[in-house]
This record gives sequence, structure tokens and C-alpha cells, in this order.
Amino acid sequence: MLEALRVGQGTTGYSTGNLYATVDRRLDRVRSKVDKETLKIVADSRSAAIDRIESLIAEHAIACDFRRVPFFHIAETADGEKALKDEFAACTEAGLRVSLGGPQGVPLPFPVHSALRLEGQAQLNPLAYTCALAGATAAAGCRIHEGTKAISVDEEDGQCIVTTESGHTVRARHVLMATHSPKGIMFVQTLLGPYREYALAATLASGTYPPPGTFWTMTGEQRHSLRHYRNEAGEDFLLCLGEPHKVGQKPDDAESNVELFTRLETYLRERFDVASIAYRWGAQHYRSADGLPYIGPRDDDSHVHIATGFATDGLVYGTLAAMLVTDHIVGRDNPWAHAYRFGRRTPIKSAAAWIKENANVAWQYLKDLPSNVDADHFADIGPGEGKTILVDGSKCAAFRDDNGALSVVSAVCTHMACIVAFNPGERTWDCPCHGSRFRTDGTVIEGPAINDLPSVSVSIVAEQIAKEGEKENT
Repeated sequence: MLEALRVGQGTTGYSTGNLYATVDRRLDRVRSKVDKETLKIVADSRSAAIDRIESLIAEHAIACDFRRVPFFHIAETADGEKALKDEFAACTEAGLRVSLGGPQGVPLPFPVHSALRLEGQAQLNPLAYTCALAGATAAAGCRIHEGTKAISVDEEDGQCIVTTESGHTVRARHVLMATHSPKGIMFVQTLLGPYREYALAATLASGTYPPPGTFWTMTGEQRHSLRHYRNEAGEDFLLCLGEPHKVGQKPDDAESNVELFTRLETYLRERFDVASIAYRWGAQHYRSADGLPYIGPRDDDSHVHIATGFATDGLVYGTLAAMLVTDHIVGRDNPWAHAYRFGRRTPIKSAAAWIKENANVAWQYLKDLPSNVDADHFADIGPGEGKTILVDGSKCAAFRDDNGALSVVSAVCTHMACIVAFNPGERTWDCPCHGSRFRTDGTVIEGPAINDLPSVSVSIVAEQIAKEGEKENT
């Protein structure tokens, strides 16, 4: 296993650790795009993946706070009742045992209108689980190389060849890109929408937290995920997740993602006796047009497998992907595989979502005119700010840290040449086209991009700053 960073230190480690048989944007939306057989496959396969996680934890005695808990989908007001009824119908059609009722039995300290309840779902500590599972895998003979970045995957004479950043190669009969979004340039990336979502961990003044369970709430168009979490030191937190938006693009009705953290805090404080916000972070996910991930060979004759489009359901779909890919490699039939294969036809009902995502990408390219930059001079960039600027005729991404030092890199994403945008809440450069993200020094964090954003010569930056000073003096 080649890991560019460290095991579990990416999106997995920042997950809230909820495991459920339904899906993040409601099973009813999946039902509107697929047939009844596929709907049941989704529920059955996701339930089986949760069972597999539980069996692995028992087999390897993994201490990760795994527990079976109920899942609640809650309408805070009457305008969410129809959505709950539709979801209840979809869950029932998929074979899940759910109940739908009023606010009674919802263990939250604020008024709600109605709720759907699904028993037997689960929660865990995702980082503890992943690291322990990696340890058990290594003990069984798997070689895990952390800090080993793969920069290309090729196929030649029936063999896959992976080349690392250090120039080493690994040859294998099969390769699985377990990389969130497949690396490099692939058609499947046109079928995915990259999104970021934000989370807070709050302490409560009363010390009274909701009981174990996953709570999804609806208030108008807003959706939030809530759960109680206790760390290894015995400290309690209330986790709240929400406010999704397209990566690298300005959120709807918000100046930046900084405002989204404020919105989350406001939502929590209006419903709970929040003492403090202990942690805040963002996480990334990729959505497909029909709401289902792509799992399997990247084409019919390929031995390179992909697993992507998990939305915010990566813990369950990641496990399911391992089950499906394993069966494919050893030649074992799997009754669920066809529902998730990359080569499945996009249903007509999914066409609108596909067109919308790609029209959005095309618009990002159209905005990238040479004159369309955030700043005319380096002096326009204040401490903690990042702005695009023309340097020697090329678009660059300039960030000034809190001490006033500048970092200047190319603003052209190394994936497909879209122009990156600054993310002020997390201080990163994010690509609005396919979701690649970079640190302010240009180091790639995630996404289909493989290479870092090239640095701009210090001498070139100094020369431009000097020219700006001369013009100012004049």
C-alpha cells in the first residue's frame, strides 16, 4: 500500500464516524433515479458493509468505540414533513425497518416536528479504527509505505506499473486507486461534483449531551448532522456538520467559508447551551450524478480499479468497495457489483445533474480570463489573505502570512489548468473545477491533481514589488 501522507490523516480521520444503511442526501433521491432492484441493493450492500466493519473490529480486537445506535432523520418544522414521508417510503421499499412519528422519543433539547428512526446503525472513531486496521494488515504481511506519493499508474502487457515521486516503481497484476478522486485525468471526473462541508466540536455548559445516535436535522433548506463524541481522555463534545458548497467556489449567500463556520456556531447556540467551540474543520467529498459511487475497473479491459463518488458516506462505501474489488479480482460473482460499476449507463433522470455539474466547470474556465485577478499589486494583499495576481504576465496565487511574509505560486491547477481560488477559512488554494486542493506553498493536499503548484521565483516577485514601489512613489 502506497500512502502519500499517513494512514487515516486525510478525510477519513476528519469524519464524524457515522455508519448507516441509508445515504447522505436521502434514499428517496436515489429512488428517483434508479429502479427498485438497485434501491434494494444500496440498502442491502451498505448494511452488509456495516456488518463487515463490526466483524473486523471483533476479529482484530480494535478499540475504536464502535457501538450500534439508532439513526434519526428529523424535520424541525412542518415544511420538512413531506421529505420525511418520502424518505420513509423509500426506506420501506428498500427493505429497511424504519418508523415515522412525531417528536416523542427524539432525545434532543429543542422542539422538533417529526422524525424517522432507523434502528441498528452504528458509530465509531474512524481514525482509531483505520490505524488499527492498517496495523493488523501490516502484521498479516502487507507492506505499507507512508510518505510515498504515487505520481503515475500505467498498464503494460497485462501488468500495472505504479511510479512514485522518488522514482521507484511497483508492478502488480491489479491496482486500486483508493484516493477519494482518481488521480490524473479521467472521464469519471466529469461525473463527479467536488464539495466541502464544515464541522464544529463544541462543549456544553450543562455537561448533558445527546445519547448515542446519529441525528440529521432539516430546517428549510438547511441540513445538519449531530452526534455526541467522547475522546480517549474522557472529554465530551457535541459534533455538528453542515454548510456544504462546491470546492473553490463562493458559497451561496456567504462571503466565504469563514461565514459558514459562523452559521454552524449560530445553529448550535440556538439549540444547545454551548460553552465553547473546541475544534473546527472542513472535509471534502465527491458526488455522482445518480447518487451512487463508481466502484470497479476503470474500463472493461483494465486492471486498474477505482472507488470514488462516495459523497459523505465514505466509511461505509469504502468498506463496500473493498468487498466488491476483492470479489472481482478473485473472480467471485457479486450480486451488487453491477449497480456500482463505472461503465453503468447514467439514467436519463440523472442527466440534469450531470449537465449542471459540467456547465459549472465550463463556467469556471470562462471566468479565467487573463485580466480576471483579485489584486493588482502585492500591497493589496493583507496578512492572512490570499489573492490571485498577475506576475510577469502569468496568473499567480499569492498568500501573505500573519507575519507579512509572502508565498507566491502558480495559480494554474496542475490537473487541468483551471485557476485556483483562496479558501480563507482553511488557508488553502482550492480548484473550482475538479476539487484539487493545495497548501499556500503549493503542496498538493488532495484531489485529482498529482503535482504541486510551481513556486514563483523570489527574484521575480521582488522585482515586481520594486516596480510597484516606484509607481507609488511617482
